[in-house]
Amino acid sequence: MPDPIAALTFAPAPGYLDAATCGLPTSATADAMRAAVDDWQAGRADLAVYDDAVDRSRRAYARLVGVGPQDVAIGSQTSALVGLVAASLPDGAEVLTVTDDFTSVVFPFLAHTDRGVTVRHVPLAELADAIRPRTALVAFSLVQSRDGAVADADAIVRAAAAVGALTLCDVTQAGWMPVDAGRFDITVCSAYKWLCAPRGVAFLTVARPALAQLRPLHAGWYAGDDRWGSCYGPHMRLADDARRLDVSPAWLCWVGAAPALEAWAGADAHAVRDHAVGLADALLSRIGLAPRGSAIVSLPDPDERLAGALRAAGCRVAGRAGGVRLGFHAWNDRDDVERAGGALVGVRAA
Repeated sequence: MPDPIAALTFAPAPGYLDAATCGLPTSATADAMRAAVDDWQAGRADLAVYDDAVDRSRRAYARLVGVGPQDVAIGSQTSALVGLVAASLPDGAEVLTVTDDFTSVVFPFLAHTDRGVTVRHVPLAELADAIRPRTALVAFSLVQSRDGAVADADAIVRAAAAVGALTLCDVTQAGWMPVDAGRFDITVCSAYKWLCAPRGVAFLTVARPALAQLRPLHAGWYAGDDRWGSCYGPHMRLADDARRLDVSPAWLCWVGAAPALEAWAGADAHAVRDHAVGLADALLSRIGLAPRGSAIVSLPDPDERLAGALRAAGCRVAGRAGGVRLGFHAWNDRDDVERAGGALVGVRAA
């Protein structure tokens, strides 16, 4: 196990190269969820324990992305959190998105075209230059799901600030690299991929000036200033910070999320990036291609021959948009590079 992730332990999974689709649970996550299910079955479930898991997860995620816990809201899925932002836009607003970005970052805005919301799509490399004075919000993934391309966040943030546009950045596929959520007005993240939490755990961060612009569509008892004092109406007093945007949590998911997020928050994010990117670039070198500086490797595979060879060699990979996608993460090592590289070289030589 590499030093950067000494606090994380995983069950052996040779050839698992699919963190971009679904992460592996840490041993601590699996143990915590088994214990929670046993307690639930035995009638020992304790809601205070569940609430503590949510609070631990919020604090750990805040530390991981460089913001305060008061700037973090919890949710279940990226699309639901982006949908909250989309519903808060005024009629006629223009949203700028990336061509072929993951649809959870795009569809929620397209759902509002009936009230005049305009959605423009441009290639990732052109995003900063395409921001114009009438642009209200720029929505993009920091790392593209289909091919691992990394956005020029500095240029995008500068261009958006110059015209007063909000930035919404999906950092779901950026869990292998250092992330500073404070650079953006809003970020969203599904934690079940690179952060190894159960599916059903997601986060939104929001800068204080942007918080006032977001309508708390999911307002319920969990978003109340006093959670357990907000179970019954008719009077509503929501939390003053980002917690006002909380979605009531699926508790068992958060029991599993807390230990994983705490471990990632304690790891050296730069070293994790170097480890994952080093393996991805080593694979590219093994098959005669130039390094790309991303933990995600995407290769054209219209006939799925590459994917078939990789799977036959014991690799878990994904097919995306006419290509095969491999994601290297903390649990991977040089054996995985050789396993995948040998399979790919064999097909390319045939």
